[in-house]
Amino acid sequence: MSSTYGENIKLSIFGQSHGGAIGMTLDGIPAGLPVDMDALQKFLNRRSPGKNDWSTTRKEADVPEFLSGIVDGYTCGAPLAAVIYNKNTRSGDYDELKDIPRPGHADYTAQIKYGGFQDAAGGGHFSGRLTAPLCIAGGLCKQWLEQVGIRIGAHVHNIGAVIYDDGFDPCAPEITSVGAEFPVLNPMIAEKMQQEISRVRSNADSIGGEIECAITGIPAGIGEPMFGGVESKIAQIVYGIPAIKGLEFGEMRLNGSTNNDCYTIENGAVKTLTNHCGGILGGITNGMPVLFRVSVKPTPSICKPQQSVNLKTGEITTIQVKGRHDPCIVPRAVPVVEAAAAIAIYDLILGNTQTTRRK
Repeated sequence: MSSTYGENIKLSIFGQSHGGAIGMTLDGIPAGLPVDMDALQKFLNRRSPGKNDWSTTRKEADVPEFLSGIVDGYTCGAPLAAVIYNKNTRSGDYDELKDIPRPGHADYTAQIKYGGFQDAAGGGHFSGRLTAPLCIAGGLCKQWLEQVGIRIGAHVHNIGAVIYDDGFDPCAPEITSVGAEFPVLNPMIAEKMQQEISRVRSNADSIGGEIECAITGIPAGIGEPMFGGVESKIAQIVYGIPAIKGLEFGEMRLNGSTNNDCYTIENGAVKTLTNHCGGILGGITNGMPVLFRVSVKPTPSICKPQQSVNLKTGEITTIQVKGRHDPCIVPRAVPVVEAAAAIAIYDLILGNTQTTRRK
């Protein structure tokens, strides 16, 4: 199923942007794991809309209601199920989309795939709204990973092609420095990025960028060769985030003599002097931090008139997108990338533990 992810855990995402609710089920989670609801809500608040000038004006509280899987603050072994009720929808803004697809959206491909039966309001189940339940699952996995010393953090790497944040130290990324409302490593850069987003918004336009993510504390030996590699597992779920169009691990723009990470011994453990490989070799972690970057396309919903076609009449026409949309998806996508990475790593860690137990 296309809305299901995982091998050792099974995550399923359901709902539509303007439906009654969106939600997730997470199966395969061991019993007895603590759940910090306050920490989870704080994490969800980083993604939730309508809180600042660089996001959509649609306001949703994004408070999850758990239906199963948690008893007295601990997982009980049953599948976790949670929903978020949609409160602030305006479906009338999308009435014409089955006939006139928006450029840059999945309207046309959904029409072909589902023959007109798809939910067009707000993009239906193609909407970025579905990243809220992804963040429920990812927020929980982040908590459980932190209990074994694995931390995950991300920041806005760049907005457009000219405004760049500082990068993580590849060998010792500082995870505690990210997580603010506008997540950057260099606070001086945040204002410049916000000004650029405001500029494109005032021109009825949008802008994209990149997100850098780091995973620290992950031991060597996690992952499998070929199709079970760490890159493959992270890529599968990260590409499920709407608007993600590129993914790169480590640094690939060097000569081999420079790109190769030479080995050393540090406090009795094997380490590398550099980390150009992004912590992964042959699909398997080498004990160094895992680093990757994702490319986020500009928000396709812009207010400028654009050419489209009327699928009923076969005529070329003009469409001007209505609704409430982010001029830049990148800042709100940062916790979503963290969530996706956490789910992938937790699934891999759980599988590695189970393999070890079998041995």
